[in-house]
Amino acid sequence: MSNNKYKFIDLFAGIGGMRIPFEEAGLECVFSSEIDKYARKTYEAYFGDIPSGDITLINPKTIPKFDILLAGFPCQPFSHAGLKKGLNDHRGGMFFKIKDILEIHKPKAFLLENVRGLTIHDNKKTLERIIKELESLNYHVTSSVLAAKDFNLPQRRERIYIVGFKTKKAKENFEFPKSVKLTKKLKSILEKNPDKKYTISDRLWIGHQERKERNKKRGVGFGYSIFDESSLYVNTISARYYKDGSEILIKQDNKNPRKITPIEAARLQGFPDQIVKKAQKHNVSDVQLYKQFGNAVPVNVVRAIAKNIIELIN
Repeated sequence: MSNNKYKFIDLFAGIGGMRIPFEEAGLECVFSSEIDKYARKTYEAYFGDIPSGDITLINPKTIPKFDILLAGFPCQPFSHAGLKKGLNDHRGGMFFKIKDILEIHKPKAFLLENVRGLTIHDNKKTLERIIKELESLNYHVTSSVLAAKDFNLPQRRERIYIVGFKTKKAKENFEFPKSVKLTKKLKSILEKNPDKKYTISDRLWIGHQERKERNKKRGVGFGYSIFDESSLYVNTISARYYKDGSEILIKQDNKNPRKITPIEAARLQGFPDQIVKKAQKHNVSDVQLYKQFGNAVPVNVVRAIAKNIIELIN
């Protein structure tokens, strides 16, 4: 069976960061699901199909047949920013929805993505349990933490990727991709003449500086981070970036620093500019786009993993 006959499903799809590389490789997406209405708008604008809504309301048996399951399942329960309730949080419990679908459909392989915090959550017990649950379905499972900056994206962003295969031989031959040289420095993704609306106000800039001073005195390292054209890479963009842009501010001559633009946020994550342009035509706001890119998977990392998965199931 050649690539273009393989089918995949895209769960907790966000704006389709996992879908892009698998489609590029000639596979067909036969089902997608995403609960956030604005992410669904962007997804529809770019891919031309509307994801189904809340996965908990969908009977797994109604999902079309597929070969690979992709899911960036909700990460708030495991992240440092979340409450860290893990699998007891109803969002953490979404993992069991994935398990149900795997159990019914028995695809050849799956790729799951989550925050790095999952690796240490509850003294590593959460990740151990997730792997055990997947192995109980006779999958051969492996996982690794990979950083966007190691796949030629100028952003730190570390995530855990969990890969499973139905056959032991596939798992034994699977390797997580090796890192590549960072040739795409921050400068290469910055827009030439960004709109002045992205320059932060005096009030916000003063607030950032005062907060940083206060935090320094208290010995907590939180505060804004500023970058310029010579920076190799930036911090991880978060879903709260729209609030004040504090984790990534771009230095400007003779004026306050600015936030990155939605197009720059897309580029940081390896998405094409087109996704922003199409979403904006569908009236998706900057606030929503920042949230979406803050929640997205880095496309370059998934592309490298996808290549290795597809080679093996071929």
